[in-house]
Amino acid sequence: MEGNMFSGLGNDPHIDNKVLQTFLQKSFGQVQSILDQNRLLINQINQNHESRLPDNISRNVGLIRELNNNIKRIVELYADLSKSVTKSIEASSEGDSSGALRSDAKASLKRNRPI
Repeated sequence: MEGNMFSGLGNDPHIDNKVLQTFLQKSFGQVQSILDQNRLLINQINQNHESRLPDNISRNVGLIRELNNNIKRIVELYADLSKSVTKSIEASSEGDSSGALRSDAKASLKRNRPI
């Protein structure tokens, strides 16, 4: 995923939250779709294994590879989600320190103190 997903949005936390929410919904939808596909693959692998037919068992090699690739893709999606949520939280906390309104519409009372 792109590292600067929220750049160019200005300081409006409502836009950031809306973009993040849309991104999360899309990403979780992708994850769910892959998990549904994995369920079907696992069922097929089990059926092939139980049949004990050489052709079916040899097909399992490709099915298991596909399952493994799907799991790798899910890990990548969750890593991207984690990075995006972390960046959003960091951007929100930076906005809070300036006295801006947070996404819950409450003003932050934090002050910037010199180090």
